[in-house]
Amino acid sequence: MLNSIQKAHRLGQAMWLDYIRRGLIKSGELKQLIESGISGLTANPTILEKAIIGSTDYDESLPSLARSGKNALEIYEALAIEDIRASADLMRSIYSKTSGEHGYASLEISPFVAYDAERTVAEARRLFAALDRPNVMVKVPGTPQCIGAIRQLTAEGINVNITLIFSLEAYEQVKEAYVAGLEDLVRNGRDPSKVASVASFFLSRIDTVIDQQLEERIKQGQEDCRALLGKTAIASAKAAYERFKDTFYGQRFALLKAKKAHVQRLLWASTGTKNPAYSDLMYVEPLIGPDTINTLPLATIHAFLDHGKAELTLEQGLSEAEHTLEKLPSVGISLKDVTDKLLADGVKAFSDSFEKVRSGIEEKKSRLLEAEAVPVKTDLGKYESGVKTTLGKLAQNEIATRIWRKDYTVWKSDPTEISDRLGWLNVTELMHEQVTMLQSFAQEVVASGIRHVVLLGMGGSSLGAEVLRQVFGSAGNFPELIVLDSILPASIQAVTNVIDPRRTLFLVSSKSGTTTEPMILFRYFRDLVERAIGKKIGQNFAAITDVGTPLADLGYREKFRKVFLNPGDIGGRYSVLSYFGLVPAALIGIDIKTLLERADRMREGCASCVPVHENPALWLGACMGTGSLDGRDKLTLVTSPSIASFGLWVEQLIAESTGKEGKGIIPVAGEPLLPPAYYGSDRLFIYLRLKDDDNSAANNAIRAIRASGQPVVVLDMQDKLDLGAEFFRWEFATAVAGSIMGINPFDQPDVQKAKDATKRLLREYTQSGQLKRMKTRVSLAELLRQPAQNSYFAIMAYLHQTDEIDSAMAGIRKHVMERYYIATTLGYGPRFLHSTGQLHKGGQNTGLFLQIIANHGHDLPIPGEDYTFGVVADAQALGDLEALQSAGRRVAQVQLAHADAASLKKLIDDMA
Repeated sequence: MLNSIQKAHRLGQAMWLDYIRRGLIKSGELKQLIESGISGLTANPTILEKAIIGSTDYDESLPSLARSGKNALEIYEALAIEDIRASADLMRSIYSKTSGEHGYASLEISPFVAYDAERTVAEARRLFAALDRPNVMVKVPGTPQCIGAIRQLTAEGINVNITLIFSLEAYEQVKEAYVAGLEDLVRNGRDPSKVASVASFFLSRIDTVIDQQLEERIKQGQEDCRALLGKTAIASAKAAYERFKDTFYGQRFALLKAKKAHVQRLLWASTGTKNPAYSDLMYVEPLIGPDTINTLPLATIHAFLDHGKAELTLEQGLSEAEHTLEKLPSVGISLKDVTDKLLADGVKAFSDSFEKVRSGIEEKKSRLLEAEAVPVKTDLGKYESGVKTTLGKLAQNEIATRIWRKDYTVWKSDPTEISDRLGWLNVTELMHEQVTMLQSFAQEVVASGIRHVVLLGMGGSSLGAEVLRQVFGSAGNFPELIVLDSILPASIQAVTNVIDPRRTLFLVSSKSGTTTEPMILFRYFRDLVERAIGKKIGQNFAAITDVGTPLADLGYREKFRKVFLNPGDIGGRYSVLSYFGLVPAALIGIDIKTLLERADRMREGCASCVPVHENPALWLGACMGTGSLDGRDKLTLVTSPSIASFGLWVEQLIAESTGKEGKGIIPVAGEPLLPPAYYGSDRLFIYLRLKDDDNSAANNAIRAIRASGQPVVVLDMQDKLDLGAEFFRWEFATAVAGSIMGINPFDQPDVQKAKDATKRLLREYTQSGQLKRMKTRVSLAELLRQPAQNSYFAIMAYLHQTDEIDSAMAGIRKHVMERYYIATTLGYGPRFLHSTGQLHKGGQNTGLFLQIIANHGHDLPIPGEDYTFGVVADAQALGDLEALQSAGRRVAQVQLAHADAASLKKLIDDMA
C-alpha cells in the first residue's frame, strides 16, 4: 500500500526534505526517508548552524579542519559540502531513473552576495564546482539584483534553486530568467535536459506577517478582516501556479520542452506551520498538484505520513484565492510592502545564521581543541552499568526515533492524553516565527507606561515564568514581573500593595481557561482595575490559553489587549517554550530569540539519528528511569546560586509526569546541602552548574558526595540563556524516563481528586456557612517516628512565601535530614497541588506528609461569590488532606496561630 508521500508523487508532486545533518546520513535515516518517497533535499545556513553547533555529528571532523588552518566559514563550507555530496549520492539512482527530474540536494550560496549579481555568479560557479555532482543545486536568493545572475547561471548549465520568493512579481521575473537562460543555452548548442531549476515560493512567513496586520485591524473593529486570517499564503501559491502553467504549459516553452528541457518546478518552501492555531498540514494538503515540489521539515513529513491526505487540491478554490488577494488592499494591507520586507528579512536571517556559524564554530573549536578542565565531573560509579544496559534497550526499541515520530506506544497502548500532548517536541519551530510579534507586543506595553506585569496562573502556566523572572529579572525599562500563583489572602494583598492597577498588565494564564485560581484572581483584579480606571479595563489584561477555551472567549469579550492562543497539543508542564513561558519572558526584556536558539541546539543533540550514548536527554532520562527502578528515586537537584529557581519548574515536570501507578521519581529541590553521611542509598544527584557563577560551595559539596560513592551527574551551562536548552533536555529526559518506568508522563490522574473534594467542600460551605474540620490520624511527632530507609518528608505549607518563611523552612528540612537521614521536599499551597500533588497521591507510598495551615488574618472577598479567598484556600487544604488520607498516605496537620517564621521554628521542638 502506498503511503501519502508516494500517493502525492503519483499526482505529480515531489516531496523534499528541508533538513540535513551528518547523523541523518550515517544513521541510515535519510536512506529510509528516501525509501518512503522523499526525492530531494534542501539545506540552508540556519539548518546547518543548528546541526554543527548543537550536535556531536561534526566533533571528529571539526578539529582536524581547524588544525589545517581553515577559518570558521571555511570549516562550515567543508562540512556542508561533504553532507550535500553524500546526500546527492544517496539520491543518484532517483536522478538517473527520472532523467534528471528528481533526486537533487541543494545548498545555499553565501547570503553576503545577495545584492550583487556579479559576485553571485562567481560564488555559484565556485560552489557548484566544489559540490561536483550532477544532481546538486546551488540556492540563489530571488532578489531583484540576482535575476540576471539566474539567467546567466542557467545558460552556463548550473542547476539553480531560486530561494526567498515571496511575491508573484518576483516569481514572474524568476521564471522568465530561467526560460531566457535555457534559450541562451540552446543557442550556444548545449543540451537543456542536463539543467534543472526550482523556484522556491515561501509561504508560512507571509501569513505570519499578514495575520498580525489583520488582527490589529480586527481589534479596531474591522470584523471583515477575520475571514482573511490564514488565507494569503495559500492564495498566493495558487495564483503562482496559474502563472506557472501560463509559462511552462505554453507555446514558448513547448519549443524548449521538445528539446527535453525540464520545467522549472514550483517548490513550496517554509511549509512548517508557524501559527499554533492552524493545522500542522496547512501548507501541504491544499497545495498538491502536477510539476510541483513541497519541501518539508522532518516533523511535517512525519505528520503527513501519519494523517495526511494526498489529493489534487492545488487548482481548487481559485476564485476564493483571487478574492483574498483582491480584498487585502481594501482593508489597507499592501502585499507588496509585506513581501518586500520578507525578502529583506530572509536575506538578513541567512546572513545572521552565517555569522552564528562563524562564532559558534570558533567557540566549539576552542572547546574541542582545548579540553576544558572542570572542577567536578559526572561519575555514576557502580550505577553506570545499569544505565548502559538501559541505553541498550532504548536503542534496541528505537525509543528516540519513535518519540520524534510521536508514537504513543512508546508509553502506552492507548493514545489518550499522549497523542495530543507531544507538541512540545516541535514548538520552538512555531515560536521562532512569533518572536518579532512578541517583542513588538512587549515594546507596546512599555510604551503604554505599564510598570508591572502580574501573571495569574498555576503550575505549568506559571512555574516556567517564575524561573525566568528569578534568573533574569527585568531588563532596562521593561516592567517588573510578579508571578501570583497563590490565592492566600496575604499573597494577594502583598501584590495589591506594590502595584498601581492603572499601570499594571495582568496576564491571565490557563491552558484549559477554567483553572479555578487564575479565574477568581482575574475577577478580583478586574474589580480593582475597574474601580481605578472605569469600565474599559481590556488594555490592562492579556490572556494565554488554548483555542476555543472560556478564557479565550472572555478575552475577546472584554477586549483584552491580546489573547495568545497556544498550541493545543502541549500539556501545561511541557509548555515553557511556548507562549506560556515566552510571553512573560518577552515582557521583561529577555532575549527570547536566543533562548529558543539554545533550545534548538539541544533539540539537534537529541534527534532520532543521534546514537543513544551521545543523546544528552536520552542519557539523562536513562539515569532517571534506571534510578527509579533501582531504588534511587530521590532525584536531588543541586544548582548554581543564580539558577536555583530552576528547581521549581523541574520539580513539577518530574513529579507530575512520573508520580502515578504507585511509581514515581521524587524531585528534591532546594534542600540544604549537608555532608555525605546524611544521604541514603536512595539518591541520584544532578548538579546543574552555571559557568562563572559562585559555585565554590556546591563544588565542594558535590566532590564529597561523589567521593562517598553516590552517583553524580553534572550538567554545565555556559550562560543563563542555556536555560532554553535545559528546558528541552529535561522535558525529553522526563518523557524517556516515563517510557522506562512504563507510565504515561503526560496525564495527571490523581490531581482531580483534590479538585473534586474542594468543589464539594465549597458547595457545603455555601449551604452551611462553614467548613468542616478534619483531624489527622497522627501527630507530627508520631509521623516522624515512622520513617523507613526510603521515606521522604514532604512539607505542604499553606503560607504566604517570604524570605523569612523560606529560611525557617530550610531549618526544618535540615533538622529532619540530620535526625532522620531522609530526603525532604517543600511545596507552598495551593501551588504544589498543580505540581507535586500528583506524586503525593499517585506515586509510591513512601512519603511522610506535613500539612501546615494558619489563620489568614485579613481575608479578601471574591467578587460574585459567597465565599472568600481564605475559604477557598482552606477548602483546598482540606480537600487535599482528604485525598491523601483516602489514598492511605501518612499525614499530619499543624495549624499555626500566626503565619510567621517564629512559629515555624517552634515546630522543630515538636519533632522531638
